[in-house]
Amino acid sequence: MAVHNHEYLFLAIFLGAALAFCVTPLALARLWAAWVSPAKPGVEKQASYECGVAARGDAWVQFRSEYYLYGIVFLVFDVEAIFLLPFAVAFMGLSVGAVLAMAIFLLLLVEGWVWAWRKGILTWQ
Repeated sequence: MAVHNHEYLFLAIFLGAALAFCVTPLALARLWAAWVSPAKPGVEKQASYECGVAARGDAWVQFRSEYYLYGIVFLVFDVEAIFLLPFAVAFMGLSVGAVLAMAIFLLLLVEGWVWAWRKGILTWQ
């Protein structure tokens, strides 16, 4: 029986190799951690730790969603600068299609900025 008679055998082997490639390092890390650092629970190990300051009160503190939205908007505009840099460097050698694609990108970016501005996300309170 030849291997080429089974159409999906290659896919099954490939899937098995992919799973082994992912699972093997995780299993080895788990075994290494169990062997090198056995669990020794205690009061000090179970305590919350932040910069050497003893925790006071409840650990569940509600944060305002504006902080997260402000951070996400910052990341969007920060990553946008990464996309604009190659465009600016190669501006004179680009085709009309590339300039149109960048114009659409900038239009969507400005639209997001106007949306964030109207929602008041950019206003720090």
